[in-house]
Amino acid sequence: MTDQEVGANNEMISDARAAPTNPRNKRFAVACALLASMTSIILGYDIGVMSGAAIFIKEDLKITDTEIEILLGILNIYSLVGSYAAGFTSDWIGRRYTIVLAAGFFFVGALLMGFATGYVFLMVGRFVAGIGVGYALMIAPVYTAEVAPASSRGFLTSFPEVFINIGILLGYVSNYTFSHLRTSIGWRFMLGVGAIPSIFLASGVLAMPESPRWLVLRGRLREASLVLEMTSDTPDEARLRLEEIKAAAGIPAECDEDCTVPKGTDYKTKGGSDREMAVWKELLLRPTPAVRRALLMAVGIHFFQQASGIDSVVLYSPRVFEKAGIRENKKLLGTTVALGFTKTLFILVATFLLDRVGRRPLLLGSTGGMLFSLLGLGLGLTLVDHGREGAVGLCVASILAYVAFFSIGMGPVTWVYGSEILPLRLRAQGASIAVAVNRVTSGVITMTFISLYKAITIGGSFFLYGGVAAIAWVFFFTCLPETRGRTLEDIEDLLAMGKDKEKAPADGVEMPTTNSTSANATPQR
Repeated sequence: MTDQEVGANNEMISDARAAPTNPRNKRFAVACALLASMTSIILGYDIGVMSGAAIFIKEDLKITDTEIEILLGILNIYSLVGSYAAGFTSDWIGRRYTIVLAAGFFFVGALLMGFATGYVFLMVGRFVAGIGVGYALMIAPVYTAEVAPASSRGFLTSFPEVFINIGILLGYVSNYTFSHLRTSIGWRFMLGVGAIPSIFLASGVLAMPESPRWLVLRGRLREASLVLEMTSDTPDEARLRLEEIKAAAGIPAECDEDCTVPKGTDYKTKGGSDREMAVWKELLLRPTPAVRRALLMAVGIHFFQQASGIDSVVLYSPRVFEKAGIRENKKLLGTTVALGFTKTLFILVATFLLDRVGRRPLLLGSTGGMLFSLLGLGLGLTLVDHGREGAVGLCVASILAYVAFFSIGMGPVTWVYGSEILPLRLRAQGASIAVAVNRVTSGVITMTFISLYKAITIGGSFFLYGGVAAIAWVFFFTCLPETRGRTLEDIEDLLAMGKDKEKAPADGVEMPTTNSTSANATPQR
């Protein structure tokens, strides 16, 4: 970019920042993010409710610990079908209707689980619900990131994790509420009422606009412009965002009306399948250094989020509390409610820090806190195993500290990073890969936890998770840059440069400074 172009671009940036923001637009963007993120309640409720329902399912159906492990963890493997299909579906029918599809799958799955007459029937319900979970996990953060303005994208993109925690808390409350019913009825009510959020979600999503980036890829520039005007802080920011999206999609900067997209961009055209194949080749077979780095970051953070043992704590919390010395079912389920409340409280705190403190400080601080909490939990459980009853308090305090540290950083930042750092043309497919890694890792952790603690003791299993958290901290420190305040297209340019040349602004709002806003710009590939 020439000095003259740089000066003109900086002048536009200054004007965009100086213009007063529109509170109504921010409220509209928040409403869109809330509706999209409600899909995450689906996963959260399932995690929370299965932790307690498993106690009664095992008693009612007379199944083994191995079958319980498979029952709890298999949903994550089943969700691979949904996360893989979501990449294609969201590019084909749009982000909004993909959310409706996710709600439909989980509605059917929840009903099947609620009316299950045996273990096999229950597994069929888990399969259908798992597809919906896979769809939901991929589409919610992608849609939110594409709608949100840069100034509040971290806040809004953390909503999926907020709703996962709300879902977990609701699942724990459901366990406690229905635990007083007869065993054969109680667990079916616990699972069946999970269909209720899907009804509200499918209804509310019709009020949402489509993603502006998806509209641009369809050549529907006028609709995209209207959505950006409704969700951007200022009119100038809406215009600059549209110019960047057009450049990234290969649409001429001077084109302001609806137009025909380049061949192969639209899945409804003959070249759609060719483009799909080209996207996967660029991601997996011939990635550029920038794409390789973005995919490594997305996959790495999703892997470590689960490999550090969060689902072992949340899904098996009644069993962990029992090992710590709490015996009665009512007390076990009541303690899990406290755990769910702690997770939800700290994730709400995190949403207000992401765009003020930044992603990187929260992630590093969170991972460090998780490491020491896991070491404390491992020590406490080891002491209990050796007859030290006084260590019960250390175990409970360590569990609550662990979920608090997870919720304030690792939990929400994973979904924010995963939706921010992937280039527009690869975002849906790249996000589906990252979510697939997330779910496979979670499935492996949950389907091996009981066998693991029987082999190396329950205290040893949490020492192992602590070692993973230590490796995660090193990975985050060396590989993940700060993305606070940058536009999605600016992040793509940042990764292409290979290093963070500019710090994010103190106010958390940074407009693009790359050549993507120039009329003759060529986006970084």
